[in-house]
Amino acid sequence: MVEKFIILFFYLKAKYFCKYKSRVSIEKMQKKKIHKFLKKICKISPFYARLYENLSDFESENNIIDKKIMLKNFDSLNTAGLKLEEVTEVAQKAEDSRDFSPKLHNYSVGLSSGTSGNRGVFVTSDFERAMWCGTILAKILPWSIFRKTKIAFFLRANNNLYETVNSNSLLFKFFDLKKDYNDNLKELNDFKPDLLIAPPAMLNIIADAQNEKIISIQPAKIISVADVLYDDTKSKIEKTFKQIVHQVYQATEGFLGCTCKYGNLHLNEDILYVKKKYIGEHRFIPIITDFNRITQPVINYELNDILIEDLTPCPCGSHFTRISKIEGRCDDILKFNDTVIFPDFIVRKILQADTSIEKFRLVQVDDKSVDLYLLPDISETSKTAVLKALEDLFVQHNLKINICVKNFSENQDLTKKRKRVQGKNDKS
Repeated sequence: MVEKFIILFFYLKAKYFCKYKSRVSIEKMQKKKIHKFLKKICKISPFYARLYENLSDFESENNIIDKKIMLKNFDSLNTAGLKLEEVTEVAQKAEDSRDFSPKLHNYSVGLSSGTSGNRGVFVTSDFERAMWCGTILAKILPWSIFRKTKIAFFLRANNNLYETVNSNSLLFKFFDLKKDYNDNLKELNDFKPDLLIAPPAMLNIIADAQNEKIISIQPAKIISVADVLYDDTKSKIEKTFKQIVHQVYQATEGFLGCTCKYGNLHLNEDILYVKKKYIGEHRFIPIITDFNRITQPVINYELNDILIEDLTPCPCGSHFTRISKIEGRCDDILKFNDTVIFPDFIVRKILQADTSIEKFRLVQVDDKSVDLYLLPDISETSKTAVLKALEDLFVQHNLKINICVKNFSENQDLTKKRKRVQGKNDKS
């Protein structure tokens, strides 16, 4: 019952009391929160106490951490006195058993999907989970929290908080991506959700099932999560359900962004401070500080994501940073000696060459060659068009790259991210 009050409080706060009239007002708020948050965390986290002996060091590039540093220092970084070994053991047991209810000393634990190297761990208190739930509901529900809403979410891991939140107005149903998707489709059809939340690959399957009349659902809102939403997949889902596909940008490290009513993605700068490490025109790697994570503080944490900024004012009126696209991971960048090609360029070239090509993957082998995986039944005309498009792209960058065509083998594990471009240092 206490958790429901916490959820409602943060729902109302995010929904009605976190409005900012200008970029200046956002930055002023963030500066105050950063100072207050650092003072609090440095008293209870030995790792951050050492890192920020002087609070002014917050802006120092030397104090930026990443997943590797966080895992190495986990025992002294978290404020619950937990050990990485025991957290990992409990989280892995939950993954293997598919029972996500067990806690460790009253804390919920879990593993990240591990697409960018070693799997990360996360630890949250009941209060933090309830706060997160209230905030995300305020940002994604198509109507009031008090209106009856059936929410279907397809994810790799469940969260027992959803069972707590279930009420007369909100009904959550978890669909395990580890299960056979045909069984999930039958359950989804019976459930008839108002809000459908799933990774793009699963949404693609749902759209096919809807088009083939295997299922018949009419969700009021569809939200893509947990992976890159490519333009062709987005268009297909929107055409099938005749509505905008929204996005939630969520990671182990926090609730990072979501779309407004116009379908434009904004960073959640009411609960995060985001430094932008630019790697090209409008492209940047986010370095985040989450004002609400106390148990496992996230401060000056560099993500492995590539975001493309959109400087156009949004018709929704929000002054939070607008993102035109989550392009992928830094590991997806192709690097040929001193030449860099971003994954979005590759994907767009292939899709422009032949819009019927939906399943493909390009993997960099070394500085002079790539492997292009295509379905074996692709026509020679389509194959030729794709090869020419890629060759033209490489020539534009003054590169002579050998392209070896191989048979595409689809990964049926929907818990894995759908990587269309893979750099040579990406071991996933």
